[in-house]
Amino acid sequence: MRILLIEDDALIGNGLQIGLSKSGFVVDWFTDGKTGLNALNSAPYDAVVLDLTLPKMDGLDVLQQWRSHNQSIPVLILTARDTLDERVKGLQKGADDYLCKPFALAEVVARLQALIRRSYGHTTPLLTHLNVTLDPNLRSVRLNNEPLSLTTREYKLLELFMLNKDRVLSRSTIEEKLSTWEEEISSAALDVHIYNLRQKLGKQFIRTVHGVGYALGQYDDK
Repeated sequence: MRILLIEDDALIGNGLQIGLSKSGFVVDWFTDGKTGLNALNSAPYDAVVLDLTLPKMDGLDVLQQWRSHNQSIPVLILTARDTLDERVKGLQKGADDYLCKPFALAEVVARLQALIRRSYGHTTPLLTHLNVTLDPNLRSVRLNNEPLSLTTREYKLLELFMLNKDRVLSRSTIEEKLSTWEEEISSAALDVHIYNLRQKLGKQFIRTVHGVGYALGQYDDK
């Protein structure tokens, strides 16, 4: 899942970018409020990690502008402003969750996973489709209740499909979800990853919607 990180502290930002990437997220990191404000319109992000004390534009003002323009993306505030009044203010401005510094990376990961899962309409921690179960917390996949080995890109692609269980995803959407500003996934690489997933999960698991993109299949799909 693709995350927008807005944090001006170089040490914290770098640590979050590395840690979240190792936890399976695709992360774009920006260091000031104005750039972060505009970045949300530049890619299909799944969630935002937002600091409040930012150069050029305060994080609460960024959040307020997003919400006033009906941006419903889940936002996790991550800040040193730890008073009760500040936490209440952040939630009232439209934050979905609020975590104070210092923090544990594992908790940031867990909160993001929960926010993203709920935003896609999933209420349980496990994602299931046909004979496949994906556990985002353990980053594990089981096929017919047996462990299945996937590459990092294959796992991210499968997670994207299973979160969007009843949706057709265009090629451009898939490519953007799996890319960062620094590293883009090519169309040819996407074809390879989809082919490999079909080899491992069964050809019916991912169906091609001609002229549109791809979607999860069913047992009776031809």
